[in-house]
Amino acid sequence: MNIELIDGLPFISVSISFRGQEITLSNVLVDTGSAGTIFKADLLRNIGVYPESTDSTCAIRGIGGSEIVFFKTVNFLKIEDIQLDHFEIEVGEMNYGFEINGILGFDFMQLAGIIIDTEMLEIHKK
Repeated sequence: MNIELIDGLPFISVSISFRGQEITLSNVLVDTGSAGTIFKADLLRNIGVYPESTDSTCAIRGIGGSEIVFFKTVNFLKIEDIQLDHFEIEVGEMNYGFEINGILGFDFMQLAGIIIDTEMLEIHKK
């Protein structure tokens, strides 16, 4: 998976499947400093991701500020051939002041066993 640098930050595209529907999102920040993986609620509504009474919520805080998110387990989250099934993501508004559709957090990176090659600007599976 090739990494695209935008304003000096690493971005990729990911695919998400939920209840039989799939979406590919670009402009997803690769962030080893983010504990969780979060995606923009407006975009995930296109595949039927909405808050439900059984979903957990949490207040998160980061460089972009703070917001309330809900947790949703998706069928899969994948970066090309690197895929995790039944992976829990955070869903929020993500109004951080710049164009971003998601953040690939350390939770995904660690579970998937990925290696980030900063010289070649690529992500590989261990």
